[in-house]
Formats: sequence, C-alpha cells, structure tokens
Amino acid sequence: MKRVRAPHERQSPPTSADAAGQHDGFAEVVELIQAARERALVAVNTALVDLYWEVGKTISARITRDGWGKSTVSALSSHVQSRQPGLRGFSPQNLWRMRQFYETWSQQSADQAELSTLLRELPWSAHLHILAKTKHPEEREFYLRMGSQQRWPVREVARQIDSALFERVVLHPPKLSTALRELHPGAARVFRDAYVVEFLELPDGHREADLHQSLLHNLRRFLSEMGRDFCFIGSEVPLQVGGRDFALDLLFFHRELNCLVAIELKIGEFQPEHLGKLEFYLEALDRDLRKPHEGPSIGVLLCASKDSEVVEYALSRSLSPSLVAEYWTRLPDRKLLQAKLHEFYTLTRAATPDEPNKQDN
Repeated sequence: MKRVRAPHERQSPPTSADAAGQHDGFAEVVELIQAARERALVAVNTALVDLYWEVGKTISARITRDGWGKSTVSALSSHVQSRQPGLRGFSPQNLWRMRQFYETWSQQSADQAELSTLLRELPWSAHLHILAKTKHPEEREFYLRMGSQQRWPVREVARQIDSALFERVVLHPPKLSTALRELHPGAARVFRDAYVVEFLELPDGHREADLHQSLLHNLRRFLSEMGRDFCFIGSEVPLQVGGRDFALDLLFFHRELNCLVAIELKIGEFQPEHLGKLEFYLEALDRDLRKPHEGPSIGVLLCASKDSEVVEYALSRSLSPSLVAEYWTRLPDRKLLQAKLHEFYTLTRAATPDEPNKQDN
C-alpha cells in the first residue's frame, strides 16, 4: 500500500545532483526556444526580401509601361495603408527604395539563382545601407558577399562601409611572406593590410598595455573586425624555451586555415627586427602547442604604422608564414580612398588596351 505523507512531514530538499539535472533541462528548453526564434527570424526576413523584390519589380514595370510617377506611388502607399492599417514599411520613400533594390540587382548579376540566395541572407536595413552608401557594382557585390559570408549584423555592415573596407582591400592587399602564401594559399582572403579599431577609443600616445587591454575588453568587436572563423585562445600565452619564459600577446585559432594565429602588438612603426621575435614564437608554438592535424602557425605583427617597402624587404627572405598589418584607431577618410580607387580603376582600364599592342610588337 502506498504511504501517504502526513501534512507535517517535509519534502526532502533537492540534492546538488537534482539541481544540476534541473538546470540542464532548463538550458535545453531555452536553447530550443532560441533556435526556433532564429529560424523564425530567418524565415521572416526571407519573406520580406522576396516581397520587396516583387513590389519593386511591379513598380518598375508600371513606370515603364504605364508611366507611374511620384503621385501614383504616393497614392499606392496610401492605398496599402488603408487596406492594411498599421502595416509599416510601405511609405512612398520605401516603395521607391524597393524599385531601386530590384532594378539595381536585377541588372547587376547574370547568376540570378546565386544572387537570390545572397540577397535573402541580409536584412532589409543592411540592403538600404548598401544601396545608399555604395556607387559601383563591384562595391555593392563586395559588401553583399562579405555581409553574407561574415554574417554581419546591420550595424557592422554600416560600419564596414564607413571604414571603406572595399577600397582598402582593393588598394592595399595584405603583405604576406612567401612561406605564408605557399603553406596557406587561402591566407590572402583571410587577412587584411589594416584593421580599423576605432571602437577602442584609444587616445593619442597610448601605451602597448592600453592597446592590449582595450582589445581584450572589446574582444567581440575585434573578432568581428578580424573576420569569420577566428577563435580566441588566450592572452599573454606563456611559452617556455630552455630555461626562459616568454609571453605571446594574443593567440587565436582560424577554423578554415586550421592553424594557430599568433598576434604581436607594436604601438610604433614596424621595424625589421620585430619579425625575428615573431618567428621565434611561431617555432615555439609549432613545437610545443600545435596539434598533429593542424597546419603551421601563422604570425601577425600588428603595428601602428609601417613603410610598405621596408615590409616587403623584411618579408622577402622570411621563412616563416607571417604578415605585417596596421591598426587604425580612427575611421579612414573614405572620400580620399574613393578618389584613389577611381584613379586606380582609370589607370587599370587605360593599361588594358595596350597589352595586345605590346604582344603584336
């Protein structure tokens, strides 16, 4: 017969094991909810982008066929609001943006299937930043692809455009050692010549310790600036060689390249002797920390400034997979970079027709 507990008897308190099991169960439910919310947000965004594309396509066709103008589009906006009270996003201005969205991308890419997939992976607000702040088809497609690959939120899309990432990538490709290019062929796509860290809010005349601590305090934003697939491992990583102790500033792992990435910080201008210390650290990492299935470690010297010719000379004889990059504590002058990019494209186009003539001679 089942024993009935008397009213005055107390239930035994849960043990630590019971509490741990309960906590695991709660965490599992929260993860399920979060995953479902993320899937729902993706589905909603996909539906919105598809809708705005079709609305833009309709308006574009009506302008061409029926001569729709500003007054007609304004009337369309009012009509939508009357039929769908409280519905947001269909102001006259946004309707014109939908038309721009459709016309811009329908004329730009021949591979509409790939384009359709990429467009759905960015939120509408990110598309508005790209349309408003870019001028050239190559630039638009660059930010579309980068936003999709790196999974940038809207704020990061706007920030990368403001930091002139496209201009910097085209004008200043990363300076890599020959060993790095040979051992990691994909490194040129991963690393940059300069990293913009204006979010650190470092004062002029900052110390190396200030830079180090600010990067750690803003690690998530620094990882976003570095790019996808970087994983933070540690700071001031101890390395023991012989009877001496050393400390590596920052250590990361890159999933695509499958290797450790060591970063040494320098608040001054790059000096050739800096490479010697970095190469020493890479040797220590490969001998003592690298796993058998991982590739050779990569070293990054992150300096406040550098002379490109000095860097080229220093890296030309380097036997280690390494590179030299700058950190910028202020957003660059985007208009100046755009002017340089225009000059670069002009010179490139001017040089292209001459190549067949040289062959004919």
